[in-house]
Parts: sequence; structure tokens; C-alpha cells
Amino acid sequence: MKMPIKSIKPRNPFVAASLRRVAGSHAASQRSRRQAEQRQLRTELQRLKHSP
Repeated sequence: MKMPIKSIKPRNPFVAASLRRVAGSHAASQRSRRQAEQRQLRTELQRLKHSP
């Protein structure tokens, strides 16, 4: 007696590669924007501190 075996759909080879690499927006992250704003604020405060 033969048992019918369903063939499994072949996997997409591009999905595994895309899951391993970091994919996402090319824009700066919220953290980097916040850090840049903090640096800018510190330099501005330093500049104001030394002004006559």
C-alpha cells in the first residue's frame, strides 16, 4: 500500500540571506539623532560660556 506524501513547497533562497543581514531605513536612528542634538547643545553652551 502506497502512502501519498505531499511535496513541500521549496524555500525561497533569498529569504534566509535577508533575515541574516540588517535591513531597514537608511535614515539615522532616533538614538543617533538624540545624541547629535545633545552634542550640539553642549557645544552651544560651551560657546555661550566663553563669550564676553
